Amino acid sequence: MNFNTLEFALFFPLVLVLLSGVFHRERARDLLLLVVSYLFYMAWYWEYAGLLVLSTLIDYSLGLHMQKSSDPRKRKALLTTSLVLNLGILGLFKYYNFFADMASGTLGFFGWELDFLRHELLLPVGISFYTFQSLSYTIDVYRRELPAEKSLTKFALFVVFFPQLVAGPIVRAVDFLPQLHKKLRVTKALFLQGLTLVFLGLCKKIFLADTLASLGVDAVFDDPAAYSSADLLLALYGYAFQIYCDFSGYSDIAIGAAAMMGFWLPPNFNRPYLAQNLREFWTRWHISLSTWLKDYLYISLGGNRGTRFATARNLMLTMLLGGLWHGAAINFLLWGAVHGLFLMFSRGQTRRPDEDAPWRVWGRRLLTFHLVCFTWLLFRIHGWEDFLSYAGGLAEFSGGSVLHPLYYGLLALAFVLHATPKDRLAHWWDHRWIKAPAPVQAGAYAVLILAFIGFSLDTPSFIYFQF
Repeated sequence: MNFNTLEFALFFPLVLVLLSGVFHRERARDLLLLVVSYLFYMAWYWEYAGLLVLSTLIDYSLGLHMQKSSDPRKRKALLTTSLVLNLGILGLFKYYNFFADMASGTLGFFGWELDFLRHELLLPVGISFYTFQSLSYTIDVYRRELPAEKSLTKFALFVVFFPQLVAGPIVRAVDFLPQLHKKLRVTKALFLQGLTLVFLGLCKKIFLADTLASLGVDAVFDDPAAYSSADLLLALYGYAFQIYCDFSGYSDIAIGAAAMMGFWLPPNFNRPYLAQNLREFWTRWHISLSTWLKDYLYISLGGNRGTRFATARNLMLTMLLGGLWHGAAINFLLWGAVHGLFLMFSRGQTRRPDEDAPWRVWGRRLLTFHLVCFTWLLFRIHGWEDFLSYAGGLAEFSGGSVLHPLYYGLLALAFVLHATPKDRLAHWWDHRWIKAPAPVQAGAYAVLILAFIGFSLDTPSFIYFQF
């Protein structure tokens, strides 16, 4: 079920009504949220709900056994079992054909036909997200940073909580499970803040991301040879803001919907295109994934505790696997490798005090933004011929534009909203919007709902659903 559909517009208010009746009865609350979360997921493809059940039962039972055992070897074996089973399921559905194709291509050179190895299994939506989420639990229990959860209902709800189930943010058990063991509170301010985030996320998705795609981005990427260098660059800028507005919009809706039910979810974006280097970019973009990779992969590999070569290797492996997490394709591996290279070379660099002048800050921001944009080209291409055509077209430095005039306005609006300081937005919300008369707020939301219905008749799914 997509957030940007009429089905969700009917589903979520009904959930809030039902939840209000059992809000202070912990067991009934958990059971209700567990049922509606499974219904939310099964609206997409009900057969794959079994994978959620399997992942839940595996890590729930392994966590309990780990908690009871004091034998380091047994605990390590239990953790290894969790890693092998969870990553094995993820690998089967997401990466099997990728490696089968690589093997077939390599051995086909010697005349061996291995096409029979391919399978046609549908990729379960959100599998990368809930797999990493569930693994965070077993790893934390193994490290004794979190006690094993005794309630199967609560653990199952942690795995399948519907607001962030299919596209994040990746929530850690240490942050979510304790919330299930206390009475939840929803104040008027928290409810309105959550409602505002939901509508903000929908505006980002429908009015900015989808409209940028339909007015220029999709057409240019479908046939890059037909456009000038100026249009190719503008489409690349447009895709940068499309993927940001699409993904951060989903996160806003997830965080807002959870807040309206009394739950806290971690922030996932912090104006990433204002980063002054790629290392800072990864503290602002998809924060829940970048911190997961740092805490559970990079540090486990040794982090920066070894030699400079070892640190560089750990960085590169982390980014390669981060790229592969996004998709089973060579272009995602290259995307991760490019980011890894820049992170390796920029590590250890320090700034002088005179480098904090505004023009220097914005210079670094523009350079980082363009580096990120050109790596997005690897993310968006359909094939290597398109990549070469796009890159070659950019290198021609040809002028002229045939893009829709509204495209420029939306691109400028996306940039202005992105660059607006968060404290100004918070001040507007605290002193203007939340204090506006209820009829004014209700009228504004009604207008937005009508606009959403008009704009979202053919709106596409969120981009990160494919990951």
